[in-house]
Amino acid sequence: MAARKKKAGKAKKKASPAKKSKSVARKAAKRPAKKAKKPAKKAVKKSVKAAVKKAPARKAKKKNVGEGDYAASRAFDKDQAGFVAKNKARIPAMGKAAEAALDGPEGAGLREAEATAAARSRDNF
Repeated sequence: MAARKKKAGKAKKKASPAKKSKSVARKAAKRPAKKAKKPAKKAVKKSVKAAVKKAPARKAKKKNVGEGDYAASRAFDKDQAGFVAKNKARIPAMGKAAEAALDGPEGAGLREAEATAAARSRDNF
């Protein structure tokens, strides 16, 4: 019996219903209010829309204009390579036609145009 008395003496006192409600009210006041959960389908749709809206915009490349205009240089090289690929068989004939034009009646005008273009050029040949 002695053992039972010790256990009974050490038993915790239960709080009265009035004290319980006060302590619950205090704890509830300290906690932030819970947010209502959204239905799963609407939440998914909104998150997809948000992802579409928040997609990172691609930055526009800065245009490098002047002597270092790399985009223009690449475009020129591509065009030249395309021309050579298309007209590989005709290029020797084009060269002979240009020589004949310089030797013909319009040769003086062509040489004058060449001299005018060379005068504006940085490189003097």
